[in-house]
Amino acid sequence: MSETHFIEPLVQKSTPSIIADKLRLAIGHGELPAGAQLYEAELARELGVSRGPLREGIQRLTQEGLLISVRNRGVFVIEMTPENVRDMYVARGAIERAAAEQILHAKEGGEAAGILLGVVDTMAEAGRDREIAKMSEADMQFHQNLVALARSPRLSRMHNTLLTETRMCITALEDSYRFSDDRVGEHREIAEALRDDDAPLVDRLLIEHMEDAVRRLSGGALA
Repeated sequence: MSETHFIEPLVQKSTPSIIADKLRLAIGHGELPAGAQLYEAELARELGVSRGPLREGIQRLTQEGLLISVRNRGVFVIEMTPENVRDMYVARGAIERAAAEQILHAKEGGEAAGILLGVVDTMAEAGRDREIAKMSEADMQFHQNLVALARSPRLSRMHNTLLTETRMCITALEDSYRFSDDRVGEHREIAEALRDDDAPLVDRLLIEHMEDAVRRLSGGALA
């Protein structure tokens, strides 16, 4: 039996990592909208940091693809064009399908379904109360949990960037997204297919779910 150690070095995030996290949230929630230019002096002052770690945090998001550096112009938040939306959901679909495959391969579909169905219940409650922001957050939490339950740090790392881009889309097109088809039912079907260990159905439902999201998001103001 392995010995558990509770007294061990604390894992602390570096300042650039914290800055990157804050900027990622600001981008996802529209505080730094698509196409916005980042000004180092202003951001450093607002965040209370020096320009060195700020530049490193910005560089991390540039490597992730959330920011773009334009020569002789500056750094900008990416634009979510219809092409970017479609490409983002292709990548998300690949990651989430791989995560579901890992979960089922580990024979943990039932446990995962229990967690995901709890999130679906939150979505349903928010929908009944017309709390659209809460419903959208639960929607995002469902997919974040799905990938996290695969226990793959690399899948989660890639997925987090894509979820930020998803938030950008939902924030920009909230009115057209909120009155879409029944998102609760789609998520419940995915969770129940995991519970039933039905790999082909899980895979098909995830593909259809991503395609439906592309139609909703790129078929509105982004079209």
